[in-house]
This record gives sequence, C-alpha cells and structure tokens, in this order.
Amino acid sequence: MDTVIRDVTVIDGTGGAAYRADVALADGRIAEIHRERDGTRPSARAVVDGEGLALAPGFIDMHAHSDLALLRDPEHVAKAAQGVPLEVLGQDGLSYAPVDDRTLDEVSRQITGWNGDGCDIDFSWRTVGEYLDRLDEGVAVNAAYLVPQGTVRMLAVGWDDRPATPAELARMKRLVAEGMSQGAVGLSSGLTYTPGMYAPTAELTELCRVVAAYGGYYCPHHRSYGVGALEAYAEMVALCREAGCALHLAHATMNFDVNKGRAPQLLALLDAALAEGADITLDSYPYLPGCTTLVAMLPSWAGEGGPEATLRRLRDETAAARIRHTLEQEGSDGCHGVPIDWDRIEVSGVSNPALAGHVGKTIARSARERGEAPYTTARSLLLADRLGTTILQHVGDEENVQTIMRHPVHTGGSDGILMGDKPHPRAYGTFPHYLGRYVRELGVLTLEECVAHLTGRPAARLGLPDRGLVRRGCRADLVLFDPGTVAAGATFERPRTLPTGIPHVLVDGRFVIRDGRRTDALPGRSVRGRGEEHRAGGQTCP
Repeated sequence: MDTVIRDVTVIDGTGGAAYRADVALADGRIAEIHRERDGTRPSARAVVDGEGLALAPGFIDMHAHSDLALLRDPEHVAKAAQGVPLEVLGQDGLSYAPVDDRTLDEVSRQITGWNGDGCDIDFSWRTVGEYLDRLDEGVAVNAAYLVPQGTVRMLAVGWDDRPATPAELARMKRLVAEGMSQGAVGLSSGLTYTPGMYAPTAELTELCRVVAAYGGYYCPHHRSYGVGALEAYAEMVALCREAGCALHLAHATMNFDVNKGRAPQLLALLDAALAEGADITLDSYPYLPGCTTLVAMLPSWAGEGGPEATLRRLRDETAAARIRHTLEQEGSDGCHGVPIDWDRIEVSGVSNPALAGHVGKTIARSARERGEAPYTTARSLLLADRLGTTILQHVGDEENVQTIMRHPVHTGGSDGILMGDKPHPRAYGTFPHYLGRYVRELGVLTLEECVAHLTGRPAARLGLPDRGLVRRGCRADLVLFDPGTVAAGATFERPRTLPTGIPHVLVDGRFVIRDGRRTDALPGRSVRGRGEEHRAGGQTCP
C-alpha cells in the first residue's frame, strides 16, 4: 500500500451514515477499507492520522472558470486548498476551443474579465482534444470540459443576431460532434452573452441532439435569471426533453427582487419534469451576489458584430444614449430584463491598472465621487478598460439560495472568476463555505447530505462511476477536513484567503495539500467524456 489513513470518519458520498475506518490507497485508487468492527488494520509506506477528521471524496466543482488559470498557474491553490480534485470548464458558452485564429482573438477579448487577456498563454491548441492534451501535461487538479456553444456560433455564424442557415447549423453540429468525440462531457451556453444568445430554441435543440448521441449533457446559463426566469427555465427543460438530452442548469438561482421567495416555483417546474422521466440536475454557489463582466449588462444588440462593434457603439453618442435608456428604463436582456441599479453593481476587477481606483466601489459610488451620472462612469470605464471590467452584482435572495440547495438534484459549483483585484470570494471559498456555514452553522443540510451534493451526485452527472465515492476501486481523489472548524477564509474584503480546517487533499492518490500546505505535485489531467474512445477503460468502483 502507498498510504493508509487511520481512524478516520468516512463520509462516502452516497448520503449514507458516516462510519469509522482505516482507508488504504495504492496506485491512485482506494485499495482497502477496514471498518472499526473488522478487527484488521492495513499497513502502508505512509500513514496519516485521521483522528478527529472526516474523509470524503474530493469535491467536484461543476461550474468553474479556470480555463486559462490552470495553464497559467498549474499549482492552482484556489481549488486545491478547497478540496477540489475535479472541476468542469468551458462554461457559459464561451471558452477557447474549438477556435480558429479569428475566433480565438474574439473570444479572448470578450472574456478578458473572466480569464485575463491570455497574452501570457501559449495558445498552441485549436481543437477541444488539443486543449485537453495541454491539461494532460500536468496540473494540480483534474478538469472536464464542455463544448462552448457561443464560441461554436462565432466559428460558424459570426456575431450576427439571426438564425443560422442550414449550412451553418450543419457546421455547428459537426463542431459539437468533434468536441464530444475528443472528450468533452457536454455542451454549455451563455444565453445572456453574445453571440450565443442569438441562437433560437430550435437551433439549440439540434445541437443538444448531437450531445445526447454522445451521452453528454447540456449546461445552459439560460436567458434570464430575473424577469422571465421561470419561462427561461421552462424553455431549457422543454428543449432538452425534445432533444432527448440530459440537462444540468448552471448556477441555478432566482435573483433580483422580482423573484424573491420564488424558488419553490422553480423546483415545482423541475419536479414535474423529473416525475415524467426527465434527466435534470443543477448547481449553485452558496453566496448572494453574482459575478460577471460589466459589458454583459448591455443589451444584446449592442454586442452584435463583436467587441470592436460594441466599443464603436459606446463611443457614438446616439447609440450610447440608446444603450443607457435600455439599461436604466427598459431593463436590458443582458441585465435579465431588470432596469439596472448602479448601487448594486460593484467593480471587482479591471484590466487597465490605471482604473484600479474603481475596484471595490459600486458604479454609483464612483459616479458620486466623480460628480457625474452612473451611466457616464460605466460607459467611460468600459471604453477605458476595453470591456475587460468584472463586477459583482448584489441581487441574490437567501431564502432562494437555501431552498434550491436542499433539492435532491442539487450539486455545487463555484462559478469562480479568479481574475481581478477583488474577485468574488466564491472562487476560493465555495466548498468550505457549504460545510462551515450551511452545514455546521445553519443546519440547512446534514454533513452526509452536503457531501453527497458535492461529490457522488456530480460524478454521476459527469458519467464517472469511479469517482465521487469512498469505495474500494474508486479513484483516490479525497479530502480530509475537520467538521468542527472547516470554513471559508475568503471574504468580500479578503477574497483570496485560503480556507481553514482542510489539512489534506489528494488527487489520484497524491497529496496536493498536506498538513495545510501546497505540495509540488501536479497529478491532475483531463477527464474525458464518453465520446472519447480511449477513456481509461470505463473502470468502475464496486
């Protein structure tokens, strides 16, 4: 045996009762589990004292934005320290594969606020498979990938707000099929982000038919989390049922005052579909504010033609006045149909260092300090930062957050953007925050239930039968934590503070966190979906 963890409380990821055991690891897998009552004890080269600690499968981040962060800093302490051995990338319909030279430049500029401008990255790949091969060169944690529908539409259609032609749709279907065959686990959309939001329901349904044929799932950031949220959820449920495709709802919540206390209506919609045989899961983060880019608040017509066209419209006085009216009076589709409240839009990061004085302030506060209207401040910020500004949007509802996380198809996702001087603390704190705040302090979930939400259930959604459980034969992706002290260190004031109460984290049986400190191990690799032919033999744990 390589390692044995002695006298530990096992929380196995099924939701079943915890038990005491010694757990032995060999060759990156769980080799033996000896319960207290068994009377035998395994030996190994390395022994870890688990007294007072819980041993769980490593947490799976179902919604991550580490697409470039893993390459920029393979040690990836933001996730390793939380006990996350696997995260799902390619989210919200915008990422870096598949691309050509044109779309690589366009998508890089559009999501600079999410991942940086990429000038420090060697973009040696163009396909999904090539990107996954780059991850296989060695990173701290494992990563799965979703084909980004918005990027696919950039390739086939461009930035026009119109339905795809039959030839363009055929090309998009080929691109999705290629991505799935190369190892993607599904398809994502960002239906409040251009150009993905220009796709009509019928187009999305056809792409989902391709995903279903490869055993993948559709992960939409749907068309509204504000006005029309329930209708937007219903659209996703209906189209996936029409396509015969599994559905995983990204950062599922009901935001803005218009949806206060309406989570039960969402869950009733999902329960009705589940009762009729639909395959639906969702993820959420345990915080109230959202996080995105400032340019995402603009109406979709302002983004038609791509980033340069958006900047031209912001410079043009007539177009800029129209944008302002849509934002402040009508409620833009980028702001989920709700008239924007500049007191709730806090700048969390800028690409241009000269603009750092805005960070940590709401647009309204910066405007008061400058003696101008909030829209004037936002417009000048977008222009000076070339659309690279990230924001926190303070629009969540605690009752909705807790109601949704109790649902049996719920899983955890950080939606963590790692860029900016003051990022959302969910990037560094989501999983210990679940355990510390919502299990120990509030009792919203039991410890066993919460671990199942963060491990076994997401592994099942990803189609990974040898992950997400503490069972003999399963991958030794494990986290040891102290249930009495585990907590997120990250706060809105100090968002990059590491968690407490997580002394050990293993990926593929190797310590990436030991005694609370990052090791130099880089055992993470790409985790490829069912369409990738050489996927590790499909091994399961009994």
